[in-house]
Amino acid sequence: MIERRNARYDWGLRVVVKEDIVNDGTFPGEQENALLVPAQSVGEIVRVGHHEEINVPVYLVEFGNGKVIGCLEDEIFPMGEMQL
Repeated sequence: MIERRNARYDWGLRVVVKEDIVNDGTFPGEQENALLVPAQSVGEIVRVGHHEEINVPVYLVEFGNGKVIGCLEDEIFPMGEMQL
């Protein structure tokens, strides 16, 4: 069994999206492959969960457009941190 990985970030943290987030078919009310949030958008983590199948933290991030989207750690970084 794979050990459960702890979340690096906590709720309330403002984060930036690294790349465009598109609907993979799991976001209701939007067409598949529709742009949900463009790269460099800022949001706030409103909940931290866990994806049981792949055993990683999932962050529910609320964006200014009113959407709350599940993001993985490799899709976001804390606002103010430099990304290469």
